Amino acid sequence: MQVRVKLFAGLRERAGADELSLELPEGARVGDALEQVRWLTRDLPVVMAINLDYADREAELHAEDELALIPPVSGGAVAAVHARVVSRPLSADQLQDRVSDPRAGAVVTFMGVTREVPALDYEAYAEMAERQLAAIVAAAIEQHGLCAAAVEHRVGRVALSEPSVIVAASAPHRAEAFAGARQIIDQVKAMAPMWKREEGQWVPGAPPQAAPDPPSR
Repeated sequence: MQVRVKLFAGLRERAGADELSLELPEGARVGDALEQVRWLTRDLPVVMAINLDYADREAELHAEDELALIPPVSGGAVAAVHARVVSRPLSADQLQDRVSDPRAGAVVTFMGVTREVPALDYEAYAEMAERQLAAIVAAAIEQHGLCAAAVEHRVGRVALSEPSVIVAASAPHRAEAFAGARQIIDQVKAMAPMWKREEGQWVPGAPPQAAPDPPSR
């Protein structure tokens, strides 16, 4: 059977392609695919995902699956959730409007901006990243009793002092709004499959963690 292997950042550059096609026997697992691409991953710890969901080495593969190899990252359904990966410039005002709520007595916004270098280049596994971002935002809303929350992360070139990520959270009181916004940005940095390149080099990071499960309704 054939399995597509999707590549990002340094792995994509090593392979010279966005994806590879592997021929594997029926019943093959993720570990079998990794053995075939050891020449590519070599010194990089990678996290795997099958069809946009994180997976371990023992997960079974099926014909036409999309297996993503995710190198170390740099650094929903609920109406109140807004989570997007975009290529356009970000606007704090627009994101703040998205979390406006008559119940809210506090709105907190956070912007992560490019510093010290002329520009940073961001890349993302966009489809999976948006799913992870939505789960992160939904969990923060549930945990901190937020009225609404939103996050947008930019991809492409982000010039000096321009925002690469913006978080907005609204809540009845400031403590919850601050805590929710802080949790969202911390988890985005740790969990979302995104990478940044500074002056031609991919910035080292850590293997991404799985995003929290969406709250049950």
